[in-house]
Amino acid sequence: MATASPSVFLLMVNGQVESAQFPEYDDLYCKYCFVYGQDWAPTAGLEEGISQITSKSQDMRQALVWNFPIDVTFKSTNPYGWPQIVLSVYGPDVFGNDVVRGYGAVHVPFSPGRHKRTIPMFVPESTSKLQKFTSLCLVASSDLQAAPPTGDK
Repeated sequence: MATASPSVFLLMVNGQVESAQFPEYDDLYCKYCFVYGQDWAPTAGLEEGISQITSKSQDMRQALVWNFPIDVTFKSTNPYGWPQIVLSVYGPDVFGNDVVRGYGAVHVPFSPGRHKRTIPMFVPESTSKLQKFTSLCLVASSDLQAAPPTGDK
């Protein structure tokens, strides 16, 4: 007697992260990753990636255009834990360190077809002026400690 193996279904995600608008920042890049439930498994493609650095467009919109491709396939036996794509946008601070400029997430669409999603980006911010000042000082002091030698003796 043959035993029936559990049936699975496949979810194929392909598309791109087109652009973003961060009017106060320039020279940003984007990272993506998928989060999903324990019954899900990637079977093909990349479940995380990092884009190139882009500059703001010169038109009125000042859009940051990546056209960053995404192509991944998942399998599951259960829709619980449906995949979400998580985006993080990074750029340089005044000291040249890469810092997060925004992050957001959205579920992969449930229905087949072409979909366009706009992901609201949340920006981390210190809760008090003292924390803002302290973090600024810590970043500045860590830059000074990590500076390469200049070769002067």
